[in-house]
Amino acid sequence: MLSSFLTVGEQVLILFVLISVGFICGKTKLINESGCKVVTDIVLYFVTPCVIISAFQRDFDVTMLIKLIVSAICSAAILFFSVVVAQILYKKQERSRACVLKFATVFSNCGFMSLPLQQALLGEEGVFYGATFVALFNVFVWSYGIITMKGKSEKMSGLKILINPGIIGTLVGITLFLSSVRLPVVIAQPVNYLAALNTPVPMLIIGYYLSSAKLRKAFTDMWAYISMVLRLIVLPLITLLVLLLCGIKGTLLVSLIISVASPVAAITTMMSAKYGHDTELSVSLVSASTLLSLLTMPLVVGLAQYLS
Repeated sequence: MLSSFLTVGEQVLILFVLISVGFICGKTKLINESGCKVVTDIVLYFVTPCVIISAFQRDFDVTMLIKLIVSAICSAAILFFSVVVAQILYKKQERSRACVLKFATVFSNCGFMSLPLQQALLGEEGVFYGATFVALFNVFVWSYGIITMKGKSEKMSGLKILINPGIIGTLVGITLFLSSVRLPVVIAQPVNYLAALNTPVPMLIIGYYLSSAKLRKAFTDMWAYISMVLRLIVLPLITLLVLLLCGIKGTLLVSLIISVASPVAAITTMMSAKYGHDTELSVSLVSASTLLSLLTMPLVVGLAQYLS
């Protein structure tokens, strides 16, 4: 188990070095708020879909298809269980706080933090399964997430849920996988170049936000502690136990655990700001959980690798 912990710890430490560069850039004003938002959009709209498409560039295989379906079912079940826990736990909290706490508990940073780690630890197969989680993540964000932030009166169309970069990238990737179609070199190479940005650029963005973060609220609020413990430890360990009992092991198991064990999603802050909720709490949760994940992710993911 020690070797598993050290392997994961080394990869997380590499990500932390990249985060530190972003932190320095933020402190020295080499990156500003507007620049960070532009880069974030580039990652969301171009880099993430390219990572997913690149991961699905493989010949069709029935075994992989079955694992892909299992991954989708498990991802949906994990997110649904997290929603149930959040709805029960925070129902007595003041609405502005409750929205942020629910969002932070349910949604992990499975795009920015998980995909780079899956790529480093598990290779293209890990990203193959991680992309499925990202797709389901997007469905829940654009349905449950929006309803939570805006209120029950928000009407959601199926088109609005489906038209977002994560799902479009997944649909394109799955289509190519099922048809065993390989992209021509003039398209595949740019896709691979953009996909390669998925590790360093998101880490720089996280580092920038950490450079201006106020962590006081996350470490002085009991409910913030509860939310982070659920996000970083409790939900990943419950998921690990259930998946093992269901007989799921190997790369699929570890990839799912990486997705679940990631810190609070950065989109929590964007959504809380957009809908006028407790933005200070959201920034604190995203920043503090990211720092704490440097310790918790090696432990949880290392345990998953050891048991699988």
